[in-house]
Amino acid sequence: MEIKRLMIDTNIYIEYLRGNEQVKDILDFADIVAFGVISVGEIFTGFYLSENEKKYFSEIEEFFNSSRLLIYDVDSETAEFYAKIVSELKSSCSPIPTNDIWIAALALQHGIKLLTMDNHFKKVPGLFLI
Repeated sequence: MEIKRLMIDTNIYIEYLRGNEQVKDILDFADIVAFGVISVGEIFTGFYLSENEKKYFSEIEEFFNSSRLLIYDVDSETAEFYAKIVSELKSSCSPIPTNDIWIAALALQHGIKLLTMDNHFKKVPGLFLI
């Protein structure tokens, strides 16, 4: 399996933390693993709400120090992708959570495959899922 660039959704990082071997294998095959800044915010929120805040921040710092990691920020081009997705989902009466629309917008903007466990991403036209 050859995967050059791969964006991971929040739930994939959680599975990685839990030691999910299938997720670890997929991430090992990717040359570049990317996060959207939205996912980073979701992950940090979970850490602050947990009893193991320091442990989790230590683990993600190690993950973030990888030379294979990219973090995509939101910009005006992302906002355009976001607006298009929202419009398409509303016209087909297929809503998905707002944060996930932003994550999909980043993946589309950068032409990167998205690894997620959330089936509702299938509703986003043009999004390539793994």
